[in-house]
Amino acid sequence: MTTLVIIGAGPGLGAAVARRFGREGHEVAVIARDRGRLDTLAAELSGDGVTARGFIADVRDPKALQAALDAAHATLGPIEILQYSPVPHRDFMRPVLETTPADLTGPLEFSVHGPVAAVQQVLPDMRTLGRGTILFVNGGTAVVPHPDRAGTSIAFAAESAYGHMLHDALVPEGIHVAQLIIPGAIVPGHHRKDPAVLADTLWGLHRDRHGFRHFADDLDS
Repeated sequence: MTTLVIIGAGPGLGAAVARRFGREGHEVAVIARDRGRLDTLAAELSGDGVTARGFIADVRDPKALQAALDAAHATLGPIEILQYSPVPHRDFMRPVLETTPADLTGPLEFSVHGPVAAVQQVLPDMRTLGRGTILFVNGGTAVVPHPDRAGTSIAFAAESAYGHMLHDALVPEGIHVAQLIIPGAIVPGHHRKDPAVLADTLWGLHRDRHGFRHFADDLDS
């Protein structure tokens, strides 16, 4: 069976997606910066019957991210599915009139350089398999910019443009690229934004393979 990689995996959405795809037989690589959190998450997933391993990397370090993806491939096997869903830093969310060029470096590294490095690293596996799925998960500022969250608004918009171009370019190769917009917070128990519900939605995007942009809930929710 092939591997799902979750970049920015945590105990909420990342864990739910790992369980959902793991039930379908995929092995799971979880990538994040914190070794202790990764070890705990991988152990919990293994306890649920999911073959999971943790790999440490900061998405703002392309070489470290590529090395983690190489290790995931070597440990678990070919990567068929990539989910890019790290949670942005709070210091990316500055008011637009207070945002300097330097303030945009981190958001762009996080939401543009990281995805580009990751996609370039996993495409060879997907091309060899003749199939693949790339899933971008973003907040509502990806489509409706917020003047108090300038960094994420700008960087998410750039990530969205990159993903949309990938979607169009990779369709002929059998590789599906999709974006899930989650307005507001992920809310346990919510009928559309509970982590398990969102995991089902992401599984559906992988399975059904139609269109680029999808919404977990209404933008004004």
